[in-house]
Amino acid sequence: MPSRRAQIALTESEQRDLLEESWTLQVASNGPKGFPHLVAMWYVVVDGDVHFTTFAKSQKILNLRRDPKLTVMLEAGKLYAELRGLVIEGEAEIIADTPATARIMAMVAKKYQGMPVPTETPEAALAAAAKRVGVRVRPIDVYSWDHRKLGGRY
Repeated sequence: MPSRRAQIALTESEQRDLLEESWTLQVASNGPKGFPHLVAMWYVVVDGDVHFTTFAKSQKILNLRRDPKLTVMLEAGKLYAELRGLVIEGEAEIIADTPATARIMAMVAKKYQGMPVPTETPEAALAAAAKRVGVRVRPIDVYSWDHRKLGGRY
């Protein structure tokens, strides 16, 4: 009998669509006490990779500096037959460049608040970005599911 996992996996195109349309990214890093540190983040996709920003002194960044491994997840659907999800296991690339972080922040502001992305970074944005870093998720493994593909059969 063929694997049902293969039947419900998202195609690459469906994965891209879910990444583009989803709202909140669950981000898990390895905490200092050995427990997963799980947070919800706003994010954008840049050059095919997930990016988010956060304060440079945040717990997630302390965790990622110690161990760059992380897992991120997106999910959609309310009823079991509607559930879809995408998990990326990978390594975090911390972007400490202030203008690059400001650019990611501007892209997040456009996605979530409809603000235009400026062609030049204003001084106020650079000041806000100076306390933050960007994070690029470098995928190692990706898995996904779409229960809608089961057609109500379990």
